[in-house]
Amino acid sequence: MNQDRHHDPRDLWENPLASRYASAEMTRLWSDNHRYRLWRQSWLALAEAEAELGLPISAQQLADMRAHLEPIDFAKAAEYERRMRHDVFAHLHAFADACPSARPIIHLGATSAFVTDNVDLILMRESLDLVAARLATVIERLAARAMETRELVCLGRTHLQPAQPTTIGKRICLWIHDLLLDLEEVTHRRKLLRARGVKGTTGTQASFLELFAGDHAKVRRLDELVAHKLGFHTSYEVTGQTYTRKVDSQVVAALAGVSESTHKAGNDLRLSAAWGELEEPFETEQVGSSAMPYKRNPMRAERMGGLARFVMGLAATAGQTAAVQWMERTLDDSAPRRLVLPQAFLATDAQLVIYANIAAGLVVLPGGVRRNLDAHLPFLASERILMAATTAGGDRQTLHEALRTHSHAATARIREGHDNDLVARLAADPLFAGIDLAAAMETKGLAGRAAEQVLEFVNGAVKTALASYPARAPESLLKV
Repeated sequence: MNQDRHHDPRDLWENPLASRYASAEMTRLWSDNHRYRLWRQSWLALAEAEAELGLPISAQQLADMRAHLEPIDFAKAAEYERRMRHDVFAHLHAFADACPSARPIIHLGATSAFVTDNVDLILMRESLDLVAARLATVIERLAARAMETRELVCLGRTHLQPAQPTTIGKRICLWIHDLLLDLEEVTHRRKLLRARGVKGTTGTQASFLELFAGDHAKVRRLDELVAHKLGFHTSYEVTGQTYTRKVDSQVVAALAGVSESTHKAGNDLRLSAAWGELEEPFETEQVGSSAMPYKRNPMRAERMGGLARFVMGLAATAGQTAAVQWMERTLDDSAPRRLVLPQAFLATDAQLVIYANIAAGLVVLPGGVRRNLDAHLPFLASERILMAATTAGGDRQTLHEALRTHSHAATARIREGHDNDLVARLAADPLFAGIDLAAAMETKGLAGRAAEQVLEFVNGAVKTALASYPARAPESLLKV
């Protein structure tokens, strides 16, 4: 066997979230280059703060560190890790090799969680910003579709059965409302994020108290300075060796919340496509099925739902990890966090890239909408007919029984493949003589205030939310 085959990347499993689904922007945030550069920036921030507070760290040492934040010699780091079995120590030595004058003071007083935790918090902060921007983009695009279709009356569905009419625009607003709640939660979690700061091996800051000769004020100030240098307004007041993993759980729960919303909307779209009312974008050369050329499968919505279920499942692992951290920390959080945090963000990002694509190119099929409405319209107008006949002097209970009898007879015919003949039956019944049945069949008014609700919602809550979060995500390539 060729011993060099293991060098072929096709012999290695790759994460499809990075190669197939997520955007280049989110993938870059969780890349090794970005993570380990942030590790070096964290070591630099610590050294700068320690120097500012009087520790014997020279300007030359700091300059040497700044000059070697990149490139990172990953081969050297991997060799160190193979020998030392410790990723932080491996990268520390690789950094020290690049800036040897600073070797004596890199990581001074710190524990591994100083770099791992602070950088994970930075990565979550940056990623939440991108998720929020993608949410705002989807909301904005859906709002435009809602306004365009606010008066297009469609059959309502409750229990997945025909119900009082609504409008396509109002239904889209239900999707938007879920996303507004998600945007609020994501930005809330983003605002609550803090640095781990400099807390030492078990969170007591003992090593830093030693470095500053028992000066508690300087140790407190060191914690503040490092947090600010890392871009946080403050650090968590107390930690063990790590910040509480409940923070991870809360953040992943917010991403699972986004996934709930995308899944719900995607399912609605798939059902609407089956009924011939809505379609997701379908490109000129797109193939729906390898065996059935006529197919126009809702593959974007299906993929969005599949990714959503994956993220919702990750939320359980994040919560369990928070629950089983013993005392000041245990290392059984490491493997789940390496898997859960990046994948939760990449899969959420992928969903929102798909959702933005769907929202921008959503296809509305008025003919199908009207056909489905017409099939059930006589039933839906029965209350209006009942009220008109009663107002004209009829007995409400007698009229109700007549409507019930005629409706069931019409339903029986429909089940045999015939059209709905309820209107003809009522026209032939003397109880409904003089009732303008044609007027009763008008869709105007059957959807209540749906169109007005769309206007009020989009011009009110949606406009306010988008104004308060002006960032928009860059256009991202839909890979598949």
